[in-house]
Amino acid sequence: MDQSAALISTTDDVIIRTAPLGGSALSRAIQQGAVGAQWYAPRPTNVAGWRAHAAAVRASFAGRDWLSPLMPAIAASGAATARLTRAAQDGVVVTTGQQPGLFGGPTYTWSKAMGALAMADVLEAELGIPVAPVFWAATDDADWIEAAVTYLATSTGLERVALPGPASDGVAMADVLMGDVDAAMAQLVRACGSGAHASVLDVIQAAYTPHATIGAAYVVLMRALLEPLGMAVLDAAHPATRAAADGFLRTALRSASAVHHAVQSRAMAIEAAGHVPQVEIIDGLSLVFLTDGTGARTRVPVVGAGDVAQSAPVGALGANVLLRPVMERALIPTVCYMAGPGEFAYFAQVAPVAEALGVASPIVAPRWAAEVLEADALERQARLGLTDEALRDPHAAEQIIARAQLDESVADAVERLRVTLESQLASLGEALRVPDDEAEYEALVAASVVEGLERDITHRVDQFERRLLSAVKRRETAAMQDVAATRAALRPLGQPPERVLNLVPLLVRFGPTLLERLRDAAVGHAQQLVTGVSGQA
Repeated sequence: MDQSAALISTTDDVIIRTAPLGGSALSRAIQQGAVGAQWYAPRPTNVAGWRAHAAAVRASFAGRDWLSPLMPAIAASGAATARLTRAAQDGVVVTTGQQPGLFGGPTYTWSKAMGALAMADVLEAELGIPVAPVFWAATDDADWIEAAVTYLATSTGLERVALPGPASDGVAMADVLMGDVDAAMAQLVRACGSGAHASVLDVIQAAYTPHATIGAAYVVLMRALLEPLGMAVLDAAHPATRAAADGFLRTALRSASAVHHAVQSRAMAIEAAGHVPQVEIIDGLSLVFLTDGTGARTRVPVVGAGDVAQSAPVGALGANVLLRPVMERALIPTVCYMAGPGEFAYFAQVAPVAEALGVASPIVAPRWAAEVLEADALERQARLGLTDEALRDPHAAEQIIARAQLDESVADAVERLRVTLESQLASLGEALRVPDDEAEYEALVAASVVEGLERDITHRVDQFERRLLSAVKRRETAAMQDVAATRAALRPLGQPPERVLNLVPLLVRFGPTLLERLRDAAVGHAQQLVTGVSGQA
């Protein structure tokens, strides 16, 4: 696998590696410090800085009961309740979040959560104050594809799993019914096999039913697995969240013109630095959504936004991605948001929103990224002799294996044919070349004609070789299946597995303690952020 991924946790069956966060050119440039430091609220770089920042956050919530109004939307239990209650009394919160994904969505949903949990643990230990992790389940998001599709690595390759729909149009996932989930559930059950930890699958089968909403099922799953680890899950579309955010959102509408000017100016600054803003600014639209009686969400125009602030029913307003982090910081004493690569890039556009509203700008840190790999898949990769680069290409790996399986005598004959043709074509070109001392004579054929002949013959040989390799692929079905399974597990769709694969099959096979291992593996990243010194060996 990629040498840039650091091995930090391993057993006989599963290997966990810290990996580069990746992202767009803008996100990578910001992560590397090449651009954009002035676009963000300054993030502390040592314990003293975090202590001062935490104190400022706590002071901004002094004498305010922020938890009670939100408790119906959090509905925490067990360890999550205890930790959140302590933080509400005299502490702060580390947040992260994700919109609903089918059966939990890609692995990064879980690595984000465990990275935020590790960050809360490290901050609590270093600062000596209660720090609670909170997962913001963005059930108010309307991204149907994200919510309705997931991918599974199986023994025969990558499987796409999808809800049949119909696709919702601009409706929050909290309001979209699951519908027929039988086929998708059957695929998930097959991919899980006879895993020893069926309780995870039991939770999913109980939550993901035709009459449940996509958002509600997601919240049930996240709470079942995160709360025992001490992490609360906030349902963003819950009436309690909407009610708590109502005043803030009306203020954002009344300030819509100033906010719009601020985000336009920041977008121009990003473009002037040679980058494309992560979030497109749509001229004339505010950062606030209004939900109508059908459940459809539309952006409130800047013109007339003040009127909407006066007339909108409580619970009908919502924040877009640039307003949401500012709203979260206003509702919860958030010391830090752990952001994915896209989020980290769009936080460059968040600070001017806070400034225009005259409220605190949220601090953002890059989340921990990881590869969760089965040892069997790595062993297959080694046995097949495939590099990561070959696995990224949809055809390269199969071509490599097909060449390896091609009869040696046939491969040798094709290679000798190429050498012979190359030599003879070179001789032909030389024979037809007019010597310099006979320049007055015209060549029998132009050099371009010989070059065209060479291209044609080479193309025919290439085509013949491709047919040979295709025949080998058809014959070597077991080897091709191994390639498909290896690529699905290690580079699905040519991407890091964290960004594509659903983690549930591994949770069923290896148990929820896999999440604890992810948390432990993320500690080094958190220590680097808090102390400036990596805790990774």
